[in-house]
Amino acid sequence: MSSTKRTVVVTGIGATTPLGGDAASTWEGLVAGKSGAKPLEQEWAADQAVRIAAPAAVDPSEVIPRPQARRLDRSAQFALIAAQEAWKDAGFTGKAGEPGGGGTVDPDRLGAVIASGIGGVTTLLDQYDVLKEKGVRRVSPHTVPMLMPNGPSANVGLAVGARAGVHTPVSACASGAEAIGYAIEMIRTGRADVVVAGGTEAAIHPLPIAAFGNMMAMSKNNDDPQGASRPFDTGRDGFVLGEGAGVLVLESAEHAAARGARVYAEAVGQGVSADSHDIVQPEPEGRGISHALQNLLDRSDLDPAEIVHVNAHATSTPAGDIAELKALRKVLGDDVDHMAVSATKSMTGHLLGGAGGVESVATVLALYHRVAPPTINVDNLDPEAEANADIVRGEARKLPVEGRIAALNDSFGFGGHNVVLAFRTF
Repeated sequence: MSSTKRTVVVTGIGATTPLGGDAASTWEGLVAGKSGAKPLEQEWAADQAVRIAAPAAVDPSEVIPRPQARRLDRSAQFALIAAQEAWKDAGFTGKAGEPGGGGTVDPDRLGAVIASGIGGVTTLLDQYDVLKEKGVRRVSPHTVPMLMPNGPSANVGLAVGARAGVHTPVSACASGAEAIGYAIEMIRTGRADVVVAGGTEAAIHPLPIAAFGNMMAMSKNNDDPQGASRPFDTGRDGFVLGEGAGVLVLESAEHAAARGARVYAEAVGQGVSADSHDIVQPEPEGRGISHALQNLLDRSDLDPAEIVHVNAHATSTPAGDIAELKALRKVLGDDVDHMAVSATKSMTGHLLGGAGGVESVATVLALYHRVAPPTINVDNLDPEAEANADIVRGEARKLPVEGRIAALNDSFGFGGHNVVLAFRTF
């Protein structure tokens, strides 16, 4: 089999999210329709127009030893927790290349691609406050490696011993999905056999909250945090900011078979495009999204009839939710009618650059368990949404129990970035 035709599979998953400190508890929360949103209790939140968010269910300080945590931005802490879970879940132990570590993976054939939309923003802002209030000498010497957007990826690469390449795509809220797509290509083109890939974000801080709030991107439904994220509902008024990370271990099928690894799903591929429309507003007809989806179909053997589930980007904004569904209908036509569309941001909030990672974990588990999570808080379904897609509402829905099925994970970001990932039962 040539390197360009290598089959890529998912052999490990890890997550830390507003619903749970690992992939299992996150999945349990998604299937149960649980919301991770809550009021912000910090003193600074009292002056904000937006006073709700979806913080991580398990603080990284409960997992990472304090000496190590002090050298890592919160985004890197989340990434490391999720990556270590995925690494262990894939059957690897320790660090590749060291005695007793890494199982059968060659460190020169191991990569890491961990994305973040904003990077170490909390470190940057907090250390600037230290500079202003306490002076030059009190600024942490770890500030630069902590605030670098590639900090999470670099730390994950160090933890597992990756030497085939360590990368950090930055494409706003499409970053996590782009990381996984990049990892698929690393394996497919023969540059690596195993890649740890996903997304992370930690931006629950006064400045991002104020900035997103002032641009009218976030819900101001402060009195009902758990009901604030309402994708496809007529009353949707913006997203709820979440934090955490989602990571997959991707592997060539040959490498996975040689070591007897469990396979969750096949990673079919990615479709990528750009709107070239506006720095923040989505193209209203979803033309760029359509192009990304068509690009995926043209470059893979995916049959639209196989697709039974879509984990939609659906951030709960008035324009974006409908544009996405129009794009699905335009490219897939009547096949959309048998696709169960879920918007898991209604429960996790929007993890920005971490969204594609967490939602890829959810998409893979949906195929593995053959269950589509619900979209919660849809009390009044938008007629345009109803006309264009079958939205899973209220309760989880079983997917076909027999045969090969596939699912899409959509991720889009400010700047007009569009990424569509496809996974399939293996």
